[in-house]
Amino acid sequence: MGVKDDGSPDRRHRTGKTETIVTDKVRALEKQRDAGQVTKTGKPLTVEAWMILWLTTIAPRSVEQSTLDSTYRPKVMNWIVPRLGRHRLDRLQPEHLDAFYLWLRNEQGLSKNTIVQIHRILSRALKMAVVRGKVGRNVATLVEAPSGEEVEMAPLAQEEARRVLQLADSRRNGARWSVGLALGLRQCETLGMRWEYIDLDARKMHVWWQIKRTRFSHGCTDPRTCGTRYHRAGCAADCAKHTKCPPACPPECVAHARECPDRKGGGWHFARRKGKGKRGGNLTLTLPPALVQRLRTHRASQAREQLAAGDRWTDMDLVFAGTTGQPIEPHADWVEWRDLLIEAGIDHVRVHDGRHTAATLLVEQGATAEIVQEVLGLSSITIARRYMHISSTLAAKATDSVGTALWG
Repeated sequence: MGVKDDGSPDRRHRTGKTETIVTDKVRALEKQRDAGQVTKTGKPLTVEAWMILWLTTIAPRSVEQSTLDSTYRPKVMNWIVPRLGRHRLDRLQPEHLDAFYLWLRNEQGLSKNTIVQIHRILSRALKMAVVRGKVGRNVATLVEAPSGEEVEMAPLAQEEARRVLQLADSRRNGARWSVGLALGLRQCETLGMRWEYIDLDARKMHVWWQIKRTRFSHGCTDPRTCGTRYHRAGCAADCAKHTKCPPACPPECVAHARECPDRKGGGWHFARRKGKGKRGGNLTLTLPPALVQRLRTHRASQAREQLAAGDRWTDMDLVFAGTTGQPIEPHADWVEWRDLLIEAGIDHVRVHDGRHTAATLLVEQGATAEIVQEVLGLSSITIARRYMHISSTLAAKATDSVGTALWG
């Protein structure tokens, strides 16, 4: 059947009540070998063992740590492992996944998009299990993938964006929203912008870095016991505290590393901006004159804050910082955005929709998809078009132009 990890021949044996049965089993084994679907010998892995191995040693090489912490690990440890973890990896069947997805939707109340994410993570891990010879097939590809719901993007109209920026001018770090709406930077790129990458005289901004917060990991020998007092129990059926109750910690929960006395890693760090193609993550933008003036005013205000803070100021060269120079928490940034929208009388939209707003405003000024791709630093024209939305005003102008062409 091949060669084992130690270099010795991999011989398999099959038994049966008759010679015909044995012959059929051997031929089936030979077909698996010829198709490259032979599982390796040794103690069979469980789904739990493989998912944890993949999550901790394989996925980190191709997935950003922040994505692992915020998306992959919670999905694996809160849903996949508790429900499917005890199955033998090589005996996992499509029917198990069918029942799993129904359970997530009907009994746990997860959204379709969340179930799609779980399916993709599971499929990615099983694909690697096939490559490594742990299983002969990826059963996730034999299941009809859950259909997600189309997320409606909500860019601000030009008048709404103006109103938000007028209100932001009187707030601390108000220029942060001018940068977000005018240039379409991601939240992590705006909050991680440093003065050394801005040349106000030349009106250039180099968007090369972003700021990330990584989670702590346990430094102790027994993570489960270490975090026992912080384990989260499930809410009662009649819970009135939450609109959507958070999931309970799984039985073998090894999270809560932040509370570990011997915790490792964690904290803020700068990472290269996401990007593909010949330019990669190197994005250089030209600043509008009005934005340059706002940044000059903001820099002078920040200098006064730094002088007043004295030794308490943490100098990280951040353009937008907390009251003592520290990075701004993404949640605090979101709260500021929410308050601005409430004050402006605008229905809530995500912070990330500011990026869609910038693309839509570019379109209204006559920009092509290629220009939107360049300004937002997107990897393809296809993705750029996802950010471009046609406002009702622009659509009305278009139909008026058709009317003029037809009837004068």
